[in-house]
Amino acid sequence: MLVLLTCRPHFQPAWHHRSYLTEITVNRLSHAQVEQIVNRMTDGKNLPQEVLTQVVEKTDGVPLFVEEMTKAILESSSLKEVDDHYELTGSFSTSAIPATLQDSLMARLDRLVTAKAVAQYAAVIGRRFAYDLLSAVSQLEEATVQRELNRLVEAELVYQRGVPPQSTYVFKHALIQDAAYQSLLKSTRQQYHQRIAQVLEAQFPEATEGQPELLAHHYTEAGLIEQAVRYWYKAGQRAMERSAHLEAITHLRQGLQLLQTLPETRERLQRAVDMHIALGVSLIATKGWAAPEVGETYL
Repeated sequence: MLVLLTCRPHFQPAWHHRSYLTEITVNRLSHAQVEQIVNRMTDGKNLPQEVLTQVVEKTDGVPLFVEEMTKAILESSSLKEVDDHYELTGSFSTSAIPATLQDSLMARLDRLVTAKAVAQYAAVIGRRFAYDLLSAVSQLEEATVQRELNRLVEAELVYQRGVPPQSTYVFKHALIQDAAYQSLLKSTRQQYHQRIAQVLEAQFPEATEGQPELLAHHYTEAGLIEQAVRYWYKAGQRAMERSAHLEAITHLRQGLQLLQTLPETRERLQRAVDMHIALGVSLIATKGWAAPEVGETYL
């Protein structure tokens, strides 16, 4: 069996120096490779040399940035298509080129106007999202949701699998989801997270029972601590039933951390007792016995 894992440079795995592991550093693209991507995106039609130079220099060999910047330039009014190449319509202003990948992604989302709002709701749901959940959460007419999702697919910001209402979608890159998510005000994000959690509870009972950690996440981000703690505890219990004790430990610790922010009441104490007992069981199951982390106690 071959297992291929990818990670960003700052990730430090715990499995170094094993004879059966091979670590490969993926370097940034060379100038020639950047030009190949640009050439593919223009269907072989050459860009003006000064434009191509700016793409090579500003993208710094990051593939997604190369794609996004090239699309931004082609969609702008700076170029016109002439036979087998592109020509400038006037003097080329480098200030018109997005300075960062974040700027480039936001510029593309902004140009989609109404589709941007759908992308923002989808980004709060997660990297992957289902049509039926997005439709229920957004409260838009079905025709509008389908039209705007089609625009996102055509813009290659998301990929689609299946046909609505059974279709699912995934953002092409995590950075695209991040850009859409970060474009929302914090208060708006909290409202969206609350709306998603409430819709899941009311209309998707299979998610409530099968993925309580999903509701725990949305309630946590919504700032609704009591609901979040309840679902983190439930997620820990579900994980323990599957003998997924490492997951259970993560869920329970997250719930306990939130629990400490609530006022001291009898209900909070009882919940803390239940969660500590469950945490202790999972720790013993994974390590035989483990000392508590800072701030953790076993009752």
